[in-house]
Amino acid sequence: MIRIFFICFLLLSCQQLFAQTCCSGGVPLSNNLGLPNEGKGAFTLGLNYDYNNLNTLNAGSDKLDDDSRLRITNSILLNAGYAFSDRFSLEALFTWVNQTRTISQFGNENLSETQGIGDAVFLVKYAIPDVLGAQSVLNLGIGTKAPLGKSDLTTDEGFQLTSDLQPGSGAWDILGWLSYSRRLNFRPSATLSGSLTYRATGENTSYLNNTSVYEFGNVVQTNIGYTDQFLLFNTIFNPALILKYRKATSDKVERSNLPNTGGEWVFLRPELAVKITPSISFSSRLEIPIYSYVDGTQLTPTLRFTSGIVVILKKSKVLNTIN
Repeated sequence: MIRIFFICFLLLSCQQLFAQTCCSGGVPLSNNLGLPNEGKGAFTLGLNYDYNNLNTLNAGSDKLDDDSRLRITNSILLNAGYAFSDRFSLEALFTWVNQTRTISQFGNENLSETQGIGDAVFLVKYAIPDVLGAQSVLNLGIGTKAPLGKSDLTTDEGFQLTSDLQPGSGAWDILGWLSYSRRLNFRPSATLSGSLTYRATGENTSYLNNTSVYEFGNVVQTNIGYTDQFLLFNTIFNPALILKYRKATSDKVERSNLPNTGGEWVFLRPELAVKITPSISFSSRLEIPIYSYVDGTQLTPTLRFTSGIVVILKKSKVLNTIN
């Protein structure tokens, strides 16, 4: 039994050596939290498509001259939120994910692909207006990531795929979320905002056919952004520029750090939202990496694009803020 476990662990480490760290790929949960509270009685739905391309091989902060490895994640994200009052609301995020990993070497191409329902997030949120100045809103949230996705998919030969290709994590996580926004006095149409998300990950105790325990690294993510508003062709446009920082600790197998996982990333994210009708908005954003430092050697994000629509099905009162 010990020998089998050692072999599994060795294979896992070798596969992870040139795989992306799972916190920079996979389902973008933290990226898509924070539906706006549109006032008591409002039910909000958001549907997004997320494309994440990882084709940059890094050793630490150095980019290696090697494009033989490609990782692509396509995700469909469904947000649902309900405001019980102008302050108290609930939000849920459900996911579907398709992941491919292609390795091209010596004229041969090896393709691995999985797809299915991913994990879900449930968040309780509380908004506090004007607590840090006039025309400001502080939002606090706490929730959990539920392991709805499968974490035991196998290859055609019957070998269980490693964690970075599974639709789900197989573990319950705890999430803390905080956001702050404030209108700017010198330009009432503009908003300065920031957010902080922390995910404390749990353990998948049934990893590799119940022979091992796997735990993804804890993740902290911060965003600071500027949003403005202008009217064109009788339509409201909201351009924004966001600076994002993300840090993940190393994954663990049997509570020991796994090499070539974890790191730090900084992204620049231009965004544009269009208010099609008073209750329907369309948005898109492009995420461009400007700095990354990974532990060991890993694939790291090259480009990310997200686009979707938000619909307010019922609204009785609008919270006095721009989100």
